[in-house]
Amino acid sequence: MATPPKSELAGTDTLDRQNTSKKLEQLEQFRSDATGQALRTNHGVKIADNQNSLRAGTRGPSLLEDFIMREKITHFDHERIPERIVHARGTGAYGYFQPYQDWSDLTKAALFRDPNHQTPVFVRFSTVQGPRGSGDTVRDVRGFAIKFYTEEGNWDMVGNNMPVFFIQDAIKFPDFVHAVKPEPHNEIPTGGSAHDTFWDFVSLVPESAHMVLWTMTDRAIPVNLRSMQGFGIHTFRMINTAGKGVFVKIHLKPAGGVRSLVWDEAQKLAGKDTDAHRRDLWEAIEAGDYPEWEFGVQIIPEEDEHKFDWDILDATKIIPEELVPITPLGKLVLNRNPDNYFAETEQVAFCPGHIVPGIDFSNDPLLQGRLFSYTDTQISRLGGPNFHELPVNRPVVPNHNGQRDAKYRMTIDKGRASYEPNSIDGGWPKETPPAPQDGGFESYYERIDGYKVRERSESFGDHFSQATLFYNSLSEAEQAHVADAYSFELGKVERMWIRERQVNEILANIDLDLAQKVAKKIGVTPPTAPTVQPRQISIDKSPALSQLNLLSGNIKGFKVAVLVGDGVIASEVDAIKQALKAEGAHVKVLGPTAGPVKAADGSEVAVDGSAEGMPSVALDAVYVPGGAESVKAMLDDGVIKHYLLEAYKHLKAIALTGEAEQLLKAVYLSPDEALLTGGDFKAVQQDFFAAIAKHRCWARMPKIKSIPA
Repeated sequence: MATPPKSELAGTDTLDRQNTSKKLEQLEQFRSDATGQALRTNHGVKIADNQNSLRAGTRGPSLLEDFIMREKITHFDHERIPERIVHARGTGAYGYFQPYQDWSDLTKAALFRDPNHQTPVFVRFSTVQGPRGSGDTVRDVRGFAIKFYTEEGNWDMVGNNMPVFFIQDAIKFPDFVHAVKPEPHNEIPTGGSAHDTFWDFVSLVPESAHMVLWTMTDRAIPVNLRSMQGFGIHTFRMINTAGKGVFVKIHLKPAGGVRSLVWDEAQKLAGKDTDAHRRDLWEAIEAGDYPEWEFGVQIIPEEDEHKFDWDILDATKIIPEELVPITPLGKLVLNRNPDNYFAETEQVAFCPGHIVPGIDFSNDPLLQGRLFSYTDTQISRLGGPNFHELPVNRPVVPNHNGQRDAKYRMTIDKGRASYEPNSIDGGWPKETPPAPQDGGFESYYERIDGYKVRERSESFGDHFSQATLFYNSLSEAEQAHVADAYSFELGKVERMWIRERQVNEILANIDLDLAQKVAKKIGVTPPTAPTVQPRQISIDKSPALSQLNLLSGNIKGFKVAVLVGDGVIASEVDAIKQALKAEGAHVKVLGPTAGPVKAADGSEVAVDGSAEGMPSVALDAVYVPGGAESVKAMLDDGVIKHYLLEAYKHLKAIALTGEAEQLLKAVYLSPDEALLTGGDFKAVQQDFFAAIAKHRCWARMPKIKSIPA
């Protein structure tokens, strides 16, 4: 093809520039600057109240006619296709729930009535902020969603690993998520909240103070998914066979105790193994070390609804266990991995509105909005209203009704009547009248009186007393981590006035000492007094809120590295492997390479990998057995020295026996209650296992500042 003359090329270039300029002018009319503008709906109606849903009375249910909330949440639900807007990064597994006894006096739900029956479940864990490709160990809330495939249909318990939430009313959920997501101009940061828009929002919304404090604790960086608590967040109802209802708060406690990473460890693990949490869950199930939780509820009789210092319908509040103990109902066990991530974990659809007879809702305004939002989201994400026909979402009982057609319909319905009542098909399917057990679903009989208002109940007005209660309940080490977390996060905020507002108007009202510590680290003038009058409540500390009181007391499920080299004492390696396995712990024998090493007696010792390939941040403790030649090589090995220093810095249990004690001088460390030495394994076994069970050596914290990264 002939090359056009330069004059023609010049003309074409000019025309392209003209077309580009014209296109930019056309696009300009669609750009929007909200400066100085009134808040309006998508159809131009000015909004008088963007803080509260329309409800029947200040504590009544939200009303479907609230077109402002419905437009806002509907638009929000359809903002991403096909990835979940929140909780995109997830992993899941199958298992079962089994009640301890017949709980018919509490609820008529079939899954709680037969202690010999196991109800199948699918559980999905997730982070909230980041996309599917983000890391597992970022500082974030973790989703804890359970689909119970019951004899009466599916019940979805859609919770988190923290018992409270950032907002009180669902109308604010799009605002919160928009604020915590990566900033719109550069899509940074991925999987984190350390940026201006998040802290701008939460510093302007005091109701978020309690939940933000939870996310600044180590709860936001769990060591693995097996070591997290789960919470239903909202107040629900359970209705028994006599028709009597009670309010309940749902709790799940891991059998292996509650454990977390430390921040430096979480950051390094994100680089070493982005998939650390999903890998741990998968491998534990494959190894037969099935994760287990105790499912319990706090029970609040209806007559006690108003007896607390806070409103039980407020999702930013807890009910301390000291005031209402948890009643254990049964156990939840995960024992099977999915066969296909996309078909199961990605396509599973949870909706809080999926309940069964014996379980019902409260008038919590955050819950009321979620009942609408989740179904609407699944329709967008999974292509239409037939997402219930996907295998992972199908109930274990048949579902017959007059709903037909739409995208991806898989059921081939027989008969001519797709309506009810009918006479053509003999009237089938027919309604099932309510009954004490195994009847049709009926909503709880609750009287509602009230004016239609956009107003929040005065009982929702206290935003700081529970945050103070939580902070006061933490150990000294946990409080130090909270101050460090706020300092790190707010240190990333560019606008000084946002830093100042968070310190002076939020933190100072939680704990003045905390506010002053954070202020000094982020360049803000330390406050001298709170800005609101502290509210006195009936309890000032709750030991159950500190993770240090939630350990299992054993080492089942812990991962221990055993560092070996050529010349190692094979009998010691065998002894610790057997002892750890007997306690339910997992042993990882690590050599200088992924190949076997030759022991001092000439035998071959198999390894699980190399010390460099399986770093200390991926394990819970370290043991180095004796052997002159093995230790001699380690003394010249920078990887091993770093391994020990890093484990020490992260407050882990370390034991060195025989000649391995020489390594301490090489890394300038000295023994402490969790850094043990001895002649052989038997000499350190008891103390070593006790140190592992404590998870961290908190007494070591003052020393770690001098340890190299």
